[in-house]
Amino acid sequence: MKIVSSREYFRNSLIALTVDEVEDPEGFPLTRAIVHHNGSAVVLVRDPRGRILLVRQFRVPPKAYLWELPAGKIDDGETALTAARRELKEETGYKAKRWKKLVQFWASPGFLREKMTIYLAEDLQAGQAAPCGDERIERRWFTVREIEAGIGLGTIQDGKTMIALYAWKLARKA
Repeated sequence: MKIVSSREYFRNSLIALTVDEVEDPEGFPLTRAIVHHNGSAVVLVRDPRGRILLVRQFRVPPKAYLWELPAGKIDDGETALTAARRELKEETGYKAKRWKKLVQFWASPGFLREKMTIYLAEDLQAGQAAPCGDERIERRWFTVREIEAGIGLGTIQDGKTMIALYAWKLARKA
């Protein structure tokens, strides 16, 4: 891909918005508005009983409370794993001794430059959560069946949580 021009219209600590004129690998011209994001780390936390920890918080874009896996932005200078460890501690208070990368995916590649990396975290040690000042987080352990039922009923609508569950199930079969 060749970038012909890129104009930034907005930037804050979370995202930047540009309009880019590019040529694809075959020379076809494209103009796209792109939201740039450092990427996110997502944590599928499993306890010794096989339950999965979800967090519930109000999300402004869908105007709803969502149950989802702990996750957050990769800060400058962090790796995805470092961010996953930090987010797990901040949102849940837990630390994990065992980590396994499950999958990476583009959240919405048509306009959003955010790659999400999902980790499995096990062998837990409880601690005190320290959410960011603008986060009010509820935590609850769910069985896999409860999560699957929630997806089917529409009470769990978070895409990264659905992808993580699927990736974890595939990894168990491998």
